[in-house]
Amino acid sequence: MRADVSILYDARRAIHLVTQVELTPEGTARAREWFDRNWEFFGCEPLRPSGKVLLLDKILGVADALGYDLLALDTRRAQEFAHHAALALARSRITVDLPALTVGY
Repeated sequence: MRADVSILYDARRAIHLVTQVELTPEGTARAREWFDRNWEFFGCEPLRPSGKVLLLDKILGVADALGYDLLALDTRRAQEFAHHAALALARSRITVDLPALTVGY
């Protein structure tokens, strides 16, 4: 499956990526684990007052932690993020909107 992943950092900075994924239950589980590991590695904080952390929160947190500058320069890391997002969400179009704190698909 082809997946288009956009990460919006602000009105002037966005990254648009295209990746190919093969959806399997194992691949989806590994992608979710990738977000779990990176959420912990970067020390991301819960977005909700309750402290509950959803997969979408992890995607937002990791995108924010990686940052525009790194993803704009490091195509390997950018593609890795896009690949795991597409697998974890099993969607062909994903928009990670950091200012709005939303992940749309």
